[in-house]
Amino acid sequence: MIWMVKAQGGPGQMDVDLTLSSRVDAVKPCKTLAILDQATDLLKAGVPVIMLAAGEPDFDTPSVIAEAGINAIREGYTKYTSNAGTLELRTAICQKLKEENGISYTPDQVVVSNGAKQSILQAVLAVCSPGDEVIIPAPFWVSYPEIARLADTTPVIVPTSISGNFLMDYKLLEATLTEKSRLLILCSPSNPTGSVYPKKLLEEIAKIVAKHPRLLVLSDEIYEHIIYAPAAHTSFASLPGMWERTLTVNGFSKAFAMTGWRLGYIAGPKHFISACAKIQSQFTSSASSIAQKAALAALSMGYAGGETVETMVKAFRERRDFLVKSFGELEGVKYSEPQGAFYLFIDLSCYYGAEVEGFSVINGSESLCRYLLDRAQVALLPGGACGDDTCIRISYASSLATLQEAFRRIKKALLTLRPSVPV
Repeated sequence: MIWMVKAQGGPGQMDVDLTLSSRVDAVKPCKTLAILDQATDLLKAGVPVIMLAAGEPDFDTPSVIAEAGINAIREGYTKYTSNAGTLELRTAICQKLKEENGISYTPDQVVVSNGAKQSILQAVLAVCSPGDEVIIPAPFWVSYPEIARLADTTPVIVPTSISGNFLMDYKLLEATLTEKSRLLILCSPSNPTGSVYPKKLLEEIAKIVAKHPRLLVLSDEIYEHIIYAPAAHTSFASLPGMWERTLTVNGFSKAFAMTGWRLGYIAGPKHFISACAKIQSQFTSSASSIAQKAALAALSMGYAGGETVETMVKAFRERRDFLVKSFGELEGVKYSEPQGAFYLFIDLSCYYGAEVEGFSVINGSESLCRYLLDRAQVALLPGGACGDDTCIRISYASSLATLQEAFRRIKKALLTLRPSVPV
């Protein structure tokens, strides 16, 4: 349908076509931002909302990183850099990928972008054509399917189960692939589940990928350093025969508490990376020169971020353990213990069907999150936005004291409901 309105103005005004592109119409609004906006409005109105919907560490950016950014400004390092990022930073990224991930690249096989999300979008635009399929295990980060739609491709969702720790069954993957399958997106450690793909499972997936000449893999490794032993991170590109087929995305936001610095990168075969760089050159051009200097300092902190990142990960683990123990004591609640990242993806579907006076029926993850925001003043992410409506995502990137208060509120609100299924 074409929507027309009269243009405001004087005599001779003409109709204006308000039609948006089919590309925009296909994209759904980000549920994370919608919940955050609603919660922020409540905060502004004086409601003491606890924000556990966003994936943003509560730690300050480590001082050595912040000082590097400050020094960059003081020293006048405020001009454009080369489109793909400074040679100095791309060289440091290559060294990091070699030492920590066992994958070798040259600087011309790396592009630094304004966050890992930009790297992912440019990768999908670079390698996929309209009509191609992008394979995405569910639960997924909310932006993956929408990025696929922006590129005029079809997101194909491969479900996983809480009983299988939300890890993709490689046999189901094999049954899903078609001649249109162009890109498989893997995220380990996972947002939203915290699941970590063990090396043996990745090797089975690699065997399947090898059978499909058109199929590439985008490995989102943004949470690689936020991992809890004995779980261990494996870069997909390090597996036999997968370097040529893999685009590795990473960044500085999560492990280094640098969300606002907006810096990520992608590494892979030069043919594909050059295409990503071409898109970036006509899109945003180079990332912030100041953030790039700060990123150099981050990479100089030692293996996997050294003691500073280790301290943050220890705090995340303590918070995870508290939430797992606390929710595990609630009747009917199910979960898979996270092995990485800072999210608990928890099945609260036993409360679906409950009728709440003055609120209506709890009929899914979104209505439950709205209920908890209204009655408990805690902002959470509906699992339906991540492809699994039985669950909600709790971000434990907040202090332990904040999480303790949040759980107290959530428990109180849930106790007013009655489980709708036997437990």
